[in-house]
Amino acid sequence: MEKIRWGILSTGNIAHSFATGLQSAQDAELVAVGSRNQDNADKFAEEFNIPHAHGSYEALVNDADVDVIYIGTPHVFHAENTLLCLNAVKHVLCEKPFTVNASEAEECIRVAKEKNLFLMEAIWMRFLPSIIKLQELIQDGVIGDVTLIKADFSFNFPFLPEHRLLNRELGGGALLDVGIYPISFTTLLLGKPNKVDSHAIIGETGVDEQCTMLFHYDNASALLSGGVNGNMKNEAVVKGTKGIITVHAPFFVSQKLTVQIYGEDEEVIDLPLTGNGYNYEAEAVHSAIRAGKIEHDVIPHEETMTTMNLMDALRHDWGLVYPQES
Repeated sequence: MEKIRWGILSTGNIAHSFATGLQSAQDAELVAVGSRNQDNADKFAEEFNIPHAHGSYEALVNDADVDVIYIGTPHVFHAENTLLCLNAVKHVLCEKPFTVNASEAEECIRVAKEKNLFLMEAIWMRFLPSIIKLQELIQDGVIGDVTLIKADFSFNFPFLPEHRLLNRELGGGALLDVGIYPISFTTLLLGKPNKVDSHAIIGETGVDEQCTMLFHYDNASALLSGGVNGNMKNEAVVKGTKGIITVHAPFFVSQKLTVQIYGEDEEVIDLPLTGNGYNYEAEAVHSAIRAGKIEHDVIPHEETMTTMNLMDALRHDWGLVYPQES
């Protein structure tokens, strides 16, 4: 079987993590990297033994040896970078959040469909053994009907106004960076909520430093939070009519579940990762491309649009608008 040949657009921290993950992915070959700076591309290529180092994104997308491109740039560039790749007839895996808003996401999906190219938002959590096992336990009725989800992702980040996390011009804030994880976790298990209540703490730089969300369903609810202004436990708890499953911290890359059936002893399930975890979503991309699909069943385009529309509505309620949206 021929390997799937990857290019990476960006040389930042997340690009390093994905490149490391590709080393453990079956049938993956990392053949090219693109940066806006040739020196950065050369250093990245040397670190990961990549044959082609491009000093521009345009050169990367026009590399004939590349089948699919992973995009790891700051949020505000995702739509632009995705369209650049698609118009160069490359399949795309774009880091979350897929784009800054739903209208950008809709345009990217439209072009992918038009060109019959694979396109997926990179929410690696959904492909991890712990999350797959969690779904199996719930589908098998082990804890009965789900009635409550609690999930947090928050860390203490120093006040650096120009850093992308706090920079409104770069799509900064807790929601797009970390709040998306508890949102995606919840919609994976319960689907789109009927109603959402929320609150955000807007910091000095004009972005949400903390967000709290309450998702309402017919017979369930979800209490979610994200933040860049302090640490939380970063675990997820799924409560059902028969018991509780704890997805141990950090829940978005957990390697352990605890199942507590009411009135019975706890059961701990260890689910160690192979590689650093990014390899699982890469292999999912491989299978989809080989099957001729333009989207993946685990994160279909409709699911991405649901997430983007939810986050647009949340920001609207908070009055948080990014400069390019004005």
